[in-house]
Amino acid sequence: MDFYEVIKTRRSVRSYKEDEISEDVLKRVLDAARIAPSGSNRQPWKFIIIKEQERRQKIAKLCHNQLFIADAPVVIVGCGRDIHYNRGGWMEECSVIIDVAIAFDHLTLAARAEGLGTCWIGSFDNDEIKDFLNIPEDVNVVAITPLGYPEKDSVFCESNDRLPLEEIIYHETWGKK
Repeated sequence: MDFYEVIKTRRSVRSYKEDEISEDVLKRVLDAARIAPSGSNRQPWKFIIIKEQERRQKIAKLCHNQLFIADAPVVIVGCGRDIHYNRGGWMEECSVIIDVAIAFDHLTLAARAEGLGTCWIGSFDNDEIKDFLNIPEDVNVVAITPLGYPEKDSVFCESNDRLPLEEIIYHETWGKK
């Protein structure tokens, strides 16, 4: 699939088929996250793959009862260890969030290229999930996604609700169109 088509048609999917994901496809999607760039190549991420139905249901409840998450055959929990790197002179602990987000975005785009749906979940109980998954104290959950084949293929369409390019760019200095 064309890269720009992948970007244009990636959507948040909230309804999944029960179809399993082959190990080859899952590995390609995870490998896309693995090869993502990170600041100073620190790669501060870990990904927890959850396939067991009861565990997926528990994660969905810990995501403020977003129960659709458990309908996907796989749930991926993206975690990051604070690398104590102060990007831009102000980002501090945000650096790890940026790095994990880059890897997670690679994952979601690779999933779309494979015909899989994802939904970037940012609403969750970090402490409860850490306890449930035995995540170390110095590691936090950054994002979660269900992963599966969408119930409807028509979900993959270009969005019409994006700001036009002219509204998001300036030239040479802030405010200069």
